[in-house]
Amino acid sequence: MVAEAQVVCQQSVPVLDAQYFANGSGVHEIEDVLNISPRRLNQVRVSDSVPADLSTSQVVDIKSADKIPHVSLENAIFHFVPSIRSGSFADIGPRRCMEDEHIRIDDLSTHLGALFKFPTPSAFYGIFDGHGGREAASYIRKNAIRLFFEDVNFPQTYEVDNIFLEEVENSLRKAFLLADLALADDSSVSSSSGTTALTAFVFGRLLMVANVGDCRAVLCRKGEAIDMSQDHRPVYPSERRRVEELGGYIDDGYLNGVLSVSRALGDWDMKNPQGAPSPLIAEPEFQQVILTEDDEFLIIGCDGIWDVMSSQRAVNLVRRGLRRHDDPDLCARDLVMEALRRNTFDNLTVIVVCFSPLTIGSHHHLGNRDRGVVASLQRHCVA
Repeated sequence: MVAEAQVVCQQSVPVLDAQYFANGSGVHEIEDVLNISPRRLNQVRVSDSVPADLSTSQVVDIKSADKIPHVSLENAIFHFVPSIRSGSFADIGPRRCMEDEHIRIDDLSTHLGALFKFPTPSAFYGIFDGHGGREAASYIRKNAIRLFFEDVNFPQTYEVDNIFLEEVENSLRKAFLLADLALADDSSVSSSSGTTALTAFVFGRLLMVANVGDCRAVLCRKGEAIDMSQDHRPVYPSERRRVEELGGYIDDGYLNGVLSVSRALGDWDMKNPQGAPSPLIAEPEFQQVILTEDDEFLIIGCDGIWDVMSSQRAVNLVRRGLRRHDDPDLCARDLVMEALRRNTFDNLTVIVVCFSPLTIGSHHHLGNRDRGVVASLQRHCVA
């Protein structure tokens, strides 16, 4: 990811899943190699216009140009509940050091325990693609529960409405910025170490993605690839304008000739002192959507995947795999192997999150409070 000498790791781990342990009122640090699995809505981009063999790392300006077609929210909200299961796979690839970290928690409510209350189901996923050493990515993974939930007083409720949506977005924005500052203050993290960060949350039927950097989340809706994040690369016109307005420059596609992303956590040797504007920022961008029975799965992958294949090709591969064996772990592995076959030059990490429908009865049996939730979400979601 960076134009610098590679950092040699003493040991590389091919698969880096993460598990948290909740005990009583305390949430403990993540263990190393374990698994756990049991601006407004519809602002997303459909990738059907991207040729299957085109690498989306080319110089284009990514915009939320196309919106998901309008759906009947009353039917979508009260006749569909995601039943979540996930799989993941990671590989060092051709690099000398594994700098990726990732998290997947399919049942967030159970995992965090009675101190937190969320809509059902609830889930949390994240990929942290490190550079300049693995310190920054490792720090974010190990402290993710504290950074994303405890330190920011993450909003809690049993129902999704417009107030909850706004509070979650504000909380996540604060979490990303506090995580960036934490990396500056921790003596174990080198000032030249940084990481991209993409997180995906499911709360009831709400899917929310927050992204800093060039990892990508792609939703499969009836076979169509819908980008749920925008790659933050210095060569994209919108990012280039922001960088140059703040005194930075782009040299051969690299921010200040060093970094291939325009947003990242850490990298404090490239940022101005705390509180001063900087070309390299940790401000996340958000995409949100209400899931329906047409939504099949979500792919979350580091840039090593997207450097060599389009969002649609990745969706096609995973969709075929799920129809053949219905195993998200194998699908994640197949996606990594395909990227290696296409000669990617980076570490590789993929999470595949499946959404299975569950009918919960007719809207006609809902109470007044639930009808109020429908009205609130309709105001928020209509394209």
